[in-house]
Amino acid sequence: MQAMAIQLTAEDLVPLVAALTPEERTRLLRLIVRPQADDDSLYRAMPPRKEEFSSDEDQLSWEGEGWDNLA
Repeated sequence: MQAMAIQLTAEDLVPLVAALTPEERTRLLRLIVRPQADDDSLYRAMPPRKEEFSSDEDQLSWEGEGWDNLA
């Protein structure tokens, strides 16, 4: 398999996947859902954005809620 010179988007892939035979679509799904050792390479290629884990609330405030009723 050769590396592609251009980067494809998900929108670019939809017609390609639609053109696959049912057998090849099944094979593709199996490759996608196959357990991977880790996602390190994915996070290196596209690290989480700041807004994915940001919040206006105190980050630890949810941990303290609900404990007042316990003695």
